[in-house]
Amino acid sequence: MRHPLDIVAMFAALWLLASMVLDTLTPKELTAIMIGIAIGPAIVITAVFYYLRCPRTDFAVMFAALWLISDIAIALISPKQLPHFLIALGFLPALLIGVVLHWQTFTSPRRGEVNHLSRPDRWVTQ
Repeated sequence: MRHPLDIVAMFAALWLLASMVLDTLTPKELTAIMIGIAIGPAIVITAVFYYLRCPRTDFAVMFAALWLISDIAIALISPKQLPHFLIALGFLPALLIGVVLHWQTFTSPRRGEVNHLSRPDRWVTQ
């Protein structure tokens, strides 16, 4: 069972860790406090969806979208231009989840189709 205090502690630790890691990767003018404020709403929304036991696929897509929104918010509040790898880092979760969903779409059997590898009686030719 997911206890609400456990969820709060877990996402608070992730929020602090993400703020500190992004602080080391961004210019010195952008502080950890500014980053924490920019990513705070995304962390809270993610925690709420985790508490509500959102399905994995929906949770992953929502996380990728919120991560991208947070990256845009950090770029907007930054006094200096961010390095290009940080902009690409914002798109990385969305790209990975898109690739996985695309791959799952084309590898899963469609409605009415039979997966021939799972049916040994189909291997026999008459």
